Order: sequence, then structure tokens, then C-alpha cells
Amino acid sequence: MSQTPNRNGLGLTASESRPYWPEPAKAPPGAPNVVCIVFDDLGFADLGCYGSEIATPNIDALAAGGLRYTNFHTTALCSPTRAALLTGRNHHSVGMGGLADWDLGFPGMRGRIARSAGTLAEMLRPAGYNTFATGKWHLTPTFETSQAGPFDQWPLQRGFDRYYGFLEGETSQWHPELVLDNHHIEAPDHEGYHLSEDIVDQSIGFIRAQRAITPEKPFFLYMCLGAQHAPHHAPKAFIDRYESVFAKGWDATRADRLARQKALGLVPADTVLPDRNPGVKPWDALSDDERRLAVRLQAAFAGMLEHADLQVGRLVNWLREQGCLENTLITLISDNGASQEGSPFGTVNALRYFNGVRDTLAENLEHIDAIGEAHLNNNYPLGWAMAGNTPLKRYKQNTHGGGIRDPLIVHWPAGIRQGGEIRHQFHHVCDITPTVLEVTGVQAPTEIHGVTQQPIEGTSFAYTFGDPAQPTRKRTQYFEMLGHRGIWHEGWKAVTWHKPGTAFDADQWELYHLDQDFNEMNDLAGQEPARLQAMIARWFSEAGACNVLPLDDTLNRFVSSNPHSVASRRRWVLQTGGGRIPQAAAPDIRNRSYRIDAHVEIPEGGAEGVLIAQGDWCGGYALYLKDGRLIHDYNFVNRHYVARSDRPVPSGRHTLSWVVRKTGEYTAEGELRIDDEPCGSAVLPQTYRAQASFIGMEIGRAPKPAVSDFNAPFPFTGVLHRVEVELGDDQQTDPQAGLEAALRRQ
Repeated sequence: MSQTPNRNGLGLTASESRPYWPEPAKAPPGAPNVVCIVFDDLGFADLGCYGSEIATPNIDALAAGGLRYTNFHTTALCSPTRAALLTGRNHHSVGMGGLADWDLGFPGMRGRIARSAGTLAEMLRPAGYNTFATGKWHLTPTFETSQAGPFDQWPLQRGFDRYYGFLEGETSQWHPELVLDNHHIEAPDHEGYHLSEDIVDQSIGFIRAQRAITPEKPFFLYMCLGAQHAPHHAPKAFIDRYESVFAKGWDATRADRLARQKALGLVPADTVLPDRNPGVKPWDALSDDERRLAVRLQAAFAGMLEHADLQVGRLVNWLREQGCLENTLITLISDNGASQEGSPFGTVNALRYFNGVRDTLAENLEHIDAIGEAHLNNNYPLGWAMAGNTPLKRYKQNTHGGGIRDPLIVHWPAGIRQGGEIRHQFHHVCDITPTVLEVTGVQAPTEIHGVTQQPIEGTSFAYTFGDPAQPTRKRTQYFEMLGHRGIWHEGWKAVTWHKPGTAFDADQWELYHLDQDFNEMNDLAGQEPARLQAMIARWFSEAGACNVLPLDDTLNRFVSSNPHSVASRRRWVLQTGGGRIPQAAAPDIRNRSYRIDAHVEIPEGGAEGVLIAQGDWCGGYALYLKDGRLIHDYNFVNRHYVARSDRPVPSGRHTLSWVVRKTGEYTAEGELRIDDEPCGSAVLPQTYRAQASFIGMEIGRAPKPAVSDFNAPFPFTGVLHRVEVELGDDQQTDPQAGLEAALRRQ
């Protein structure tokens, strides 16, 4: 019965067959570990090693042992920068021309990374790496971040072995909305918890577990802190120490930072500060109360950064103790420049900004001592963002230097021998992936999961590691964000700031010889019109090749245009036990008629607790029972419009309702009902026109911090069978309200 094994080594029996074990993927010999650290909304001048007075000793130590770059650029916004970093392609080329919240139906604005653009994790994992992501993701369409998915754009489906963090653009540092791998989890709820600490703990935990079993395998860690995005949450002791530091104000801070930058060799000795950005008052023109508030808001930003630096130090020290720091390539960047989203005067409630509601000084001062605490969503004034971007013009969102010229630190003891040096070559965030591929010896695959891959568009900057005099190898880089445009080509830059609602053809283009004009001070458009026109033509050529067109400046993007998304649903049937529904995937009650019906069973003796709630102290809504009464609180940016039933809810089975009828452009009236009998009402003189909350929705309980007058989570003590939500078709939203209002003030 014997048989010669066939060409696959298989015979009729095991004794007549040749066993075969395929060799597992192995990284190239000596391939380094890779750690990419991404900060959020950190300005060019905010780190100590870039001229700041904020204490960042651990990050400064990475710079002292590695390289600092002065001509590194990003995309001006978070999701696009992260997409470009992870793919090595331009942001529009891979479908992430704006935030992951925006799907406009065009190839360059899908709110997701195309499958033809594999991530660095998808490239390194088949080459023998373990891959871990922690912290902010913001690369999944936000209406696909619920427990129902789809999951194809979650981290584990884009090449990462493990993930711990938050999927959306921001979250509370004290009570974050967290995901572990492919599912939402409850945030830790113990005294002293802070997300930055948790992210580093989890990062270390992932690497430790891997090294316990396969220490010979290299790892890729993509660690994205929530710092320095608002809300600026930090322990009080870290905030307090910066009150005296920033009492001098933003004008003096900007001047001091420029002086340090010159002394450090980061900027040319003849660099001068541009005029204040539009909308920024001289520090001396502020009242005493305005200055007091502004100082405290900046102290919170600074305290958050020092606290985050401490966590970066914990990670680096742990890598050193494990003996793997020597051959670990670390890159540390910010995803864009310092943020203009705090308004001219700063805020304790960022929802106001996004809904076009101007903060009052009195409202903010009322909470000055609580700045940095869990219930506030505080952000600093424009003047501090201007100082954060010293000596550059404008901010995050813009394609002038303040939006796109950002810190880059590279640390790799095994590959960079001359630590502490500065590099001035022009590079872009899409150059990080080709740099990593070069130093690891991994080839970019031509196909991933059967999908042919787009060409890598970035240029490796590994050539800069050993020679500061090497000329820049990159030749051209376009920029576009929210209608603002720019292009860099061989040392020259053309750029325009676009006002929403105006014709793109009317935009005034500026021209700078960036190699000789560090911070865009000398506009040569009038002197070199032919060069300017050639640069503009080059921009359009790049835009056509990279899916930038069509241009769109409406900013009407937080309302999903995709008719197939969950955000387009009009009827919802919700039950307890499903966990929190992210705000972008929850029923969209903004500025429309709608109805909520909670089907309950009240025991003898009564019940209390939340039936449905979305949001937190800053804004949202809740339908709940307290002291026997049915209550609805429409929390509009912490201005409460409350309806309370005129009678107790009796025991037994009931339908408890909140019915809203739109009465005007941004006004409505709401009515409470018990078994469809009216029992209370409230006039809503203001309704949400843009972002309704930063926090998701829960059934039968509420998120922390509480959106209304109860102690969250305040679970319902009766039986909640289901909650039905019916949305009307009369919605009018204006998601650009806050953005455009801010831009008009510039």
C-alpha cells in the first residue's frame, strides 16, 4: 500500500509523507523597533527644546540624544496627518482630505483610508513585527464607531495586533470613552486616573506581553496621546505652577520664545515676529479679569503638557530598562499647529465655539478655579495659540506655517550617533513611513489582502540622519485644508487663506522664498508674478493627481452626506445593556422635531434614574425620573431648559415621552407626556445647530460627568423595556456656525 509522496510531500499515510512547516515571517536582521509618538494641537514653540518655558525634560532628552527638525510639515488637521503618517501617501490620495467625521462622497474626502493605501502596520506585520496602537485613532468614520461597526476601519482591521484608546477626535482625560481591541469598554473609575498615564501603561503592557514570549521580534508602537487637544485636563498641581510663568502674557511669551529659538539655532538670527494674528488683542489691552482667565487657561495647557511629558519619560525609561532603547527608532510629532478653536477669549465649554455661541467673561470666570477638572471642556484663547506657534503665522486648520510647520524629534541611538543636532531639510508627515521602511529594510508591498497598492508618495528622510548638510531630497509638497491652499516647491512656497463662502478665484495668493524667509514675512507675489502663477499651476497639477478636487469650503461636514450611514436613520429602538453609543452614531436630535418614548414598568414605591441621556456637563440632554417626577433637561452649552412633570409617575407599565416641535430657525418647544397625556413643557429658545455633545449616549444610565441635576450614572431602578426615538424630517443644521463665526473675527 506504500506510495511515493506527491509533489506536496503527501502520501497515503503519515509515514509515507514528508512534513513541512512554513517558516514564520522574520524581520530583516538588526531591524529596529519603531515607536511613533503623536501629540495633538502642539505648536511649533510649545516644547522646551523648541524654545518653550514649559517643562518637557523627557522630550528634551530625546532631542538631546537625537535630532530636531525645523522644516517638518503636517496637513493642518488631525485625521489627515495621521492618515499620511501611517500610509506614506498624501491625505487626499488615501481618502482622508478632512476629518474622519466627513464623508462628502468624493474620492479625496471619504473619511476613511482607502484599502489601496496600506498602513505602516499592514506593511510591518507581515515582515515579522508585532504592531500596537494606543490612544487617539480618529481614522474610522465616526458614524462607524459604535458596537455595531462596521469594523473594517478600526485599528485591528488596519494591521494592528492590539489597540487601546479612543476612536474619535477628542475625549475627556478623566472619563474617556475607551475601546479595547474591537469593543468598547468602561473607563477606569478610580481616584487620580488620567488617560495619558493609562495610554502609557497600556503601551508598556502590550510590549511587555510580547517580549515575554518572543523577545527576538521587533515591535511597532503607534502611540497617540490626547494631549494637547482640548479639553486641557491635568492634575491641579501641574496647573498651579504655571500661573506665575504666564502672568507676563502672550506678547512677552512670544518674544521670549523667539529669543530662545534663535539661541538654540532653530530659526535664523534675523527672524522677526509677524504682527499678531487677526483677532488677537495686545495683552496690555485686556482687562484684569480677562488676563486672569487667560493665564489660568494657558496654565492648564502647560500643566497638561508637562504631565504628558512625564508619561513619555516613563515609556522611554522602561524601554531603556528592557535593553531595547538602543535599537528603537522613535519619532515624536504634533499632528498640526496650535489650535484656534478656543476663540479669542478662551472657554471653559468648547461646545459654545462649535455652535457659534460667544462665551461671556462672567460665565467663564465662574468656573476659573475648576479649569482642568473633569466637567469642563476648557481651551485657551487665540493669543496663546499664536504664542504656541512662534514665530509662525496663523493656526491649526490653516496652510500658513502656524498650521502645518510642526516639531519633529527623531531618536535612534543605534542609527543616529551625533545626538543633539538640528536638521533643516524640508519634509512632510507622509515621509515618515518611507523613512521607517528604509531603516527597517522592509519593502512596501505591491498588494495587501488582494488589493493593489498605490505608490508611496513620501520621501524618506533617513539620509538626513548622518549629514546635516545634505540638500533636501523632496521637491514638491501641496497643502489643502478647508479651502486654504499652499504648495512648496524647491524652497519656495505659495499659500492662500480662504474665507468660507467667498469665491476661490478671489483668494489672494502669497509667495515666499521659504529657504530665506523662515516664517513667511516677505511676500514676493508682486515682485515675481510669473513664479507665483507657475506655483499656482503646480498646485492644481498636484491637486488633480492627489484627489484634492473638488474644493469645498462649506464646512457643512458634521452632518453625514452618506445616505447609507447610520447617521441617516430616522427611527431607533434602543435597549439597556448595549453600552454607550458614540455621539456621531447616536440619534441626531439637532435642531429638528423629534420624539422619545420610554416604555417602562414602575414598581410599587416608585423608581428613579435615567431613561436616556447623551452628553455631559458641557451639553446634551437627559430624560429621567427623580423624586417621582418625569424630567427632561435640554442642556444647551450648559444653559438648561428643564421640563418637569406636574404629577408623579404612578406605578405600573407606562410610556414616558418627550416630544419636541420645531418652532423657528433654531427654536423649539418640548412637551413631557405620561401615556401620551401632557404633563409638563419647556420652551427651547436655542437648539443645537452643530455639535450637540462630545460624549455619547446611554440607555438606562448616564455618562459622567452628569448632563443634568443628578449624580451619574444614576441608573434606572425600574424596568426599562425599550426606548424609541423618532426623528422628524425638518432638520436644519449649521455645523460651520462656530468655525465661520471665529473666522469672521479674524
